[in-house]
Amino acid sequence: MSYFEAIDGLPKKMKAVVAYKPGDYRFEEVDIPEVGDEEVLLRVGGCGICAGDVKGYHGAPSFWGGGGQPSWIKAPFIPGHEFYGQVVALGKGAKEKYGLSLGDWAVSEQIIPCEKCRFCLEGKYWMCEVHNIYGFQGKVADGAYAEYVKLPRTARNYKLPEGFPLKVAPYVEPLACAIHAVERGDIQFNDVVVIAGLGALGLGMVQAARLKNPKMLIAIDIREKRLQLAKEYGADLILNPQKEDVVGKVKSLTGGYGCDVYIQASGHPSGAIQGLQMIRKLGRFVEFSVYNDPVTVDWSIIGDRKELDLRGAHLSPYTYESTIRFLNDGRIKADKIITHEIPLTEFKKGFEMVEKGEDSIKVVLIP
Repeated sequence: MSYFEAIDGLPKKMKAVVAYKPGDYRFEEVDIPEVGDEEVLLRVGGCGICAGDVKGYHGAPSFWGGGGQPSWIKAPFIPGHEFYGQVVALGKGAKEKYGLSLGDWAVSEQIIPCEKCRFCLEGKYWMCEVHNIYGFQGKVADGAYAEYVKLPRTARNYKLPEGFPLKVAPYVEPLACAIHAVERGDIQFNDVVVIAGLGALGLGMVQAARLKNPKMLIAIDIREKRLQLAKEYGADLILNPQKEDVVGKVKSLTGGYGCDVYIQASGHPSGAIQGLQMIRKLGRFVEFSVYNDPVTVDWSIIGDRKELDLRGAHLSPYTYESTIRFLNDGRIKADKIITHEIPLTEFKKGFEMVEKGEDSIKVVLIP
C-alpha cells in the first residue's frame, strides 16, 4: 500500500463492523482502505450512532428498498457517518485541496458528491443524484464503525481547530444537519417556533433556533429528561403530548392561530399529524424525520385549508463551518447530549440503547 504522505507503522488490516443484510451486522477484520490521489485516511476517534443507522439495521424500506421505494444501500458496507478522526495518510494533492496535514483532527460531510450531476454542477451538491453517503454504500462510501475510514476524492472535509473539544466532535455531523433544518424554517424575530422531537438532532435544533431569537421557542417530547434539557438549552416552553393537549396549548398561546414554524424531528408519524394541526395558515412546516414506513396525513390541510410551505431538510449543506464554530466557542453545547461512549465491539448494545432512548441520547462508538 502506498501513500503520498503517511505516518509510520500503519497496519494493513483493521477491525470494523460490516453490514451484510438487515440484522446481519458483524464485527470483522478487513483491509484498510487504499488511498488514492486527493484522498485522506483518518484513524477514527469516535463515531455516533444515528437513529437512521438503527432503522437501517432493522431493514427500513427507506434504506433497503420496498413498499415502492428503491434500495440505495450497497451491501456489504461499513456503517457510520457521525465521525471524526486524525489524519494518518494523504494522497497526492489532498494536503493542498483540504488544508490538512498529518496529525490534524478532521470531520467530513455525510454526502460524497459526484461533482458531475446537475445538482452538483448547480452548487446543490447535497442532493447529488448519485448520492453516495458514508455508511451505506460499500467500497465507494464505507463508514466509520471501524478503526480507519477513507475520505474519497470528492468528499467535503474540514479541519477541526486547535483546541477543539474532541469529545463533542461526533456531534458535528448531526448538529450541521440540525442547523440546516432550522435555516429551512426561515425563522423571523416575531415567530412562534415549535420543535417536535428532542433527540440529539432536536436538541441541536433548539439551540440553533435560540440563536435566531424568535418571539417564542417551544419544544415537544414525551421524555421528561429531554424536555428539561431543552429548557436548559433555551426553549421558552416545554410540552409533553402524553400529559397535555399540546395543539390546544400552542393555539391558546397564539390567539387561536397556531405556530409560525413547525420543525418535525421526532421520527414518529404522530409528530407530522400534530404539526399539521398546530401550525397556522401560511406557516412553514419543516420535515426532517426519517420514518420506518410511509406516513399518511390529510393533505387537504397542506393545500386547501392552510396553504402551507412544506419544506424538506436533508443533510448539512454549507453549515459545517458554522457548526464547528458554535461547538468550539460554546454557543451550542453537546456535553449533555453525548451521554455514552462504548467500545465498537458493543455496537449492538449501542443500537439497543439508541432504540430505547431511555437513558441515552447520543451514543458514540470508540474503536
